[in-house]
Amino acid sequence: QMKKAIAIVLSVMFVFALTTVTFAAEKKEAAAQAEKKMGRRIMKAGRMSIYGEVTAVDAKANTVTVKSTRKEVTVSLDDKTSIKAGKEKKTLADLKAGDKVHVSYTEADGKSVAKRIALKGAKGEKKMERKRSMRALEKKEAASEAPAPKKEKAAGY
Repeated sequence: QMKKAIAIVLSVMFVFALTTVTFAAEKKEAAAQAEKKMGRRIMKAGRMSIYGEVTAVDAKANTVTVKSTRKEVTVSLDDKTSIKAGKEKKTLADLKAGDKVHVSYTEADGKSVAKRIALKGAKGEKKMERKRSMRALEKKEAASEAPAPKKEKAAGY
């Protein structure tokens, strides 16, 4: 009878050890998948963009400087950079100071590299102006919807 009890205890311990190993392996796999997803997010988060006016074009250095209302960024162009005005392809030579552009870029080793440059004409400028005015209107509405301070009643009323 003692042998039977030892056998039962050992088999229970074996099953417990087996399930612990299985759960540990599942946790490790889940952690690896989560890390993989985070890595993708970080890569996507590394993409940046700026909408503004071209202030300088340097064909020798293959760079374009764009100034927005908040910042100025100098981006390098590589062979993968696409420059377009609508659906029409353009080149660095087509860019000039004063052009309105939307630049999507990434930062690597302290250097900004343009992925896409979209030239914005009057149509694009109107669209951006409409967005700005809508945001301003939404802010005003939000401010006016704020609850008015409660007036205290005078004593005796």
